[in-house]
Amino acid sequence: MTTLEAVLVVLAGVLAGGINTVVGSGTLITFPVLLAVGFPPVTANVSNSLGLVPGSFSGAIGYRRELVGQGPRVKRLLPASLLGGVLGAVLLIKLPEDAFAAIVPVLIAIALVLVVLQPWLNRKLAERERHEHGGVALWVGVFLAGIYGGYFGAAQGVLVMGLMGVLMSEHIQRMNALKNVLTAFVNLIAGVLFIFIADVAWDAVLLLALGSVVGGQIGAKVGRRLPPVVLRAVIVLVGAVAIVQILTR
Repeated sequence: MTTLEAVLVVLAGVLAGGINTVVGSGTLITFPVLLAVGFPPVTANVSNSLGLVPGSFSGAIGYRRELVGQGPRVKRLLPASLLGGVLGAVLLIKLPEDAFAAIVPVLIAIALVLVVLQPWLNRKLAERERHEHGGVALWVGVFLAGIYGGYFGAAQGVLVMGLMGVLMSEHIQRMNALKNVLTAFVNLIAGVLFIFIADVAWDAVLLLALGSVVGGQIGAKVGRRLPPVVLRAVIVLVGAVAIVQILTR
């Protein structure tokens, strides 16, 4: 990479780290940038997953206040994320991209509908007893989102937020904090596997990591200040952009 290309990758990492912390879908920024500077698609995807891991954890640390008291949820849902991430990473290497990408816009669209309808659904479900951790349905949903996250990852956070919003009764900022932890570990487990089974561009990984750590902290400061309705609107906007970009790739 040239100096200019390296700077662009770092800046993309900053933006992606911030967006991932607030919503998810930072991959929609970094993946095209890595392609633009000359990396093959699979190498770009693999390097992107590894490079954004530090930013994901940076965002989770930035949301640490909202994680207080959520230890049992993390312990329950984290295995689902890890298992899904492993399977998704294997699928990325074994299957052609089109085999999985065809369903991605549908999954994101469903998640966006869930996010938009969350207040109405919460009112309708208020008289029903919902599991403190989202029950089996959320565990399965997080597992499936982990598969997607290990495979590609764009809008993984949107999927998780949509599921949690319907299946758990919790403030959206606390759900966002939990989402950051789960998606961070999906990226981590997939990234570790990629080291052994795929080609990694380590210069891109380092540059993305540096940028995404900064972006994660910025995203946490901005995200926790957003009112629920604004955060929900940002999720929908980013998710819609994700659908358009994936369909037009």
